[in-house]
Amino acid sequence: MTASQPKEIAAGVYWLQTSWANVYLVRSGASWALIDTGMPKCGRLIQDTAVSLFGAVRPASILLTHFHEDHAGSALVLSRKWSVPIYVHRDELPFVTGTPPLLFEPPKKPDPPAGGFMFPLGVLIALSQDPRLVRFFSRVTERFASKFNLGDAARGYVPGDGVPGLPDWECIPTPGHTPGHVAFFRKSDRVLIAGDACLTVDIDSFWDLLRNKQSIARPPSVATWNWQAAKASVAALARVEPRVLASGHGIPMTGAGTARDLHAFADRFSGGGTTGEGRS
Repeated sequence: MTASQPKEIAAGVYWLQTSWANVYLVRSGASWALIDTGMPKCGRLIQDTAVSLFGAVRPASILLTHFHEDHAGSALVLSRKWSVPIYVHRDELPFVTGTPPLLFEPPKKPDPPAGGFMFPLGVLIALSQDPRLVRFFSRVTERFASKFNLGDAARGYVPGDGVPGLPDWECIPTPGHTPGHVAFFRKSDRVLIAGDACLTVDIDSFWDLLRNKQSIARPPSVATWNWQAAKASVAALARVEPRVLASGHGIPMTGAGTARDLHAFADRFSGGGTTGEGRS
């Protein structure tokens, strides 16, 4: 499948694989919503895909699982094109409006990553006690957020109030990869769009990533905020027992064994400590 060909992975749920991260276009009644927007410059691809699926109908909402650039990079251009708001969990709002907290300041410092080809950078960030390095990464975060500012287009919401634009879905808080990370779940057929709370490719393995090898894996180690929260979030996702697991990276998993595999992964991930394998 090429990046320009969406695939229907469940009734009305379309997976679009961009150059780096997955995007989902979800029909709900006569309307639809966009979940995540890929990197910057993915806007035209997403617009063309939307027209091919829904005609001239604009989305009811743009939903972000989290604020990272590979998921929110084209959000603002699409929001302006369609004149629709961008919704994030209220704990993500500071990161998309230019006023981020210091992610690398204790006690919110990430735990050591377990390994992978990005391990050295992750260890540098996670283990450093040097205040100068903490301040450096804080400034990098602030500069990134000031550049990556969705402004008035961004709306914060509380998951318990429902999913904007998708009344037949529920929002599951999944903090860990970022403070306000969320997943989306449709109970009627047990479809789970998990963002980066868990992946269906091991992004910390260069060869698995190169081959896009399908497997359940933890969030990317170099960019995960809090490992204990990440483990609790994976356990919460396992409890909904999805039949379809669609993540921010990797090929979506479908079939009767999906819930079983996610449970098994969650058990290993929770029991492995901060240096556990965390892979299926």
